[in-house]
Amino acid sequence: MTVFTANTASGERIEYRDGKRYLWLLSLSLVLIAPVTAALYFASGGLVIATFFPLFYIYLFVPALDLLFGEDPYNPPDEIAPLMAEDQFYRRLLYIAVPLFYLSFLSACWFVGTASLPWWSIAALAWGFGAIHGDVLTIGHELGHKNSKSDRMMAKIINALIGYGHFCIEHNRGHHVWVSTPEDPASARMGETIYEFAGRELPGTLKRGWDHERRRLEAKGKAFWSTENEILQGYALTLAVAAMVVAAFGPEMIPFLAIHHFTGWYALTQANYVEHYGLKREKRADGRYEPVAPRHSWNTNHIVSNLMLFHLQRHSDHHANAQRPYQSLRNFPDVPRLPSGYPGCYGLAAIPPLWFRVMDPKVAAWADGDLDRANVMPAARARLYARHHRPKADAAAA
Repeated sequence: MTVFTANTASGERIEYRDGKRYLWLLSLSLVLIAPVTAALYFASGGLVIATFFPLFYIYLFVPALDLLFGEDPYNPPDEIAPLMAEDQFYRRLLYIAVPLFYLSFLSACWFVGTASLPWWSIAALAWGFGAIHGDVLTIGHELGHKNSKSDRMMAKIINALIGYGHFCIEHNRGHHVWVSTPEDPASARMGETIYEFAGRELPGTLKRGWDHERRRLEAKGKAFWSTENEILQGYALTLAVAAMVVAAFGPEMIPFLAIHHFTGWYALTQANYVEHYGLKREKRADGRYEPVAPRHSWNTNHIVSNLMLFHLQRHSDHHANAQRPYQSLRNFPDVPRLPSGYPGCYGLAAIPPLWFRVMDPKVAAWADGDLDRANVMPAARARLYARHHRPKADAAAA
């Protein structure tokens, strides 16, 4: 096992072994879901219940593993983190994942295009495979934050798998600037259901991505409708792959692709929803928001889903230090915490009364009972203030 060595400020020599180094390979397990689903279907003699395996895996099996294996709160020493960032093993893993996810997608298309399945089974596969392949945005997210041209190119290629060509520019120039503010369509408000959030986030981030790309091209003196438009580059690859799939398996694949890609988009919507729900940065006297800090993102250390999502769930450190690579993202003891890993939270968020019951008290506690400090949905303001608004000053006066 690779041993990292460094000296502390006092001159003490330390050694560190990344116990998760090869466990990161678990992130590649998602590419096996499509071929395993096909194998289960054919091995069972065509039992259509096998087509629900992807949904079962992501929404039941992974949360169960999170519950079973618990959390990993440990951080690499600060002196070691730069050495881990330079270790190409972690970067190569991201690069390997890109073609493997394309193979996974094509195997899913082959299965749907060749098996005789009822429409409802195809719909279940489209949703399940879309949820699985939505994980490509985690890879695109990691690579898209890097400065090298090759990393950013690979990010565009992987984002194109589900047609999310506007992700990197919107995320880096939009979400990271406005995160945890009422102005950010990708930050959920307290009292907002995930379905209401999706109706605001999906079009809002799409528009913001296109606006940023238009301004970027204008600053370079380039036409918006040109080959230098990075969003159009991604969309072109998406359409090319879709055209090949339809040519190979017929036009009946079009509904499958539409549902699959939408579900991939919705996977990001789910992540955005749970990552900043109800949290708000304070606006200062000069009208600017305070700098992003770890407390402005929900965190979770559940090890199984964190390995699958390349530490995306250590979101507090990511937003405070966007250039820090996934393998060295840190846990902090005083940040807001989700009750489960992301997949478990997705299931909770799908039932808004349960989500509100668990999370609204957490938001109120984060704000010290003062909902003026929280990002509250205007339509839910009266209800939430009556139930949760207990500023400490008011409590002391009472």
